[in-house]
Amino acid sequence: MAKVTIWHNPRCSKSRQTLQLLIDHGVEPDVIEYLKSPPSAAELDSVLDKLGFEPRELMRTKEAVYTELSLNNEALTHDDLIAAMIEHPTLIERPVVIVNNRAALGRPPENVLALAVGPAGT
Repeated sequence: MAKVTIWHNPRCSKSRQTLQLLIDHGVEPDVIEYLKSPPSAAELDSVLDKLGFEPRELMRTKEAVYTELSLNNEALTHDDLIAAMIEHPTLIERPVVIVNNRAALGRPPENVLALAVGPAGT
């Protein structure tokens, strides 16, 4: 079975539900508490590529720091947004599940099943 990694925040209900869903389906992922161990710029870029997302699509736009830093400013570059997520990992939407060269956002938690468990979550 492929290595499964989850960027997890234990205080987030969706993150806890996603982790439990994986475990219930026999998957024991590597758990990265990204608030304690934020990803590097290269790791964020890699996950964005795997998700097919631009940086803002992986950002929690309702976080106070998003507004405080004016991260909705269209003049900000890809690298500016990556730097903000590294400096303030609370901006990173969670949970993210990574398997090989693919990733899925666990919102809703069932989004990760086909990726981590197989077709139809079996």
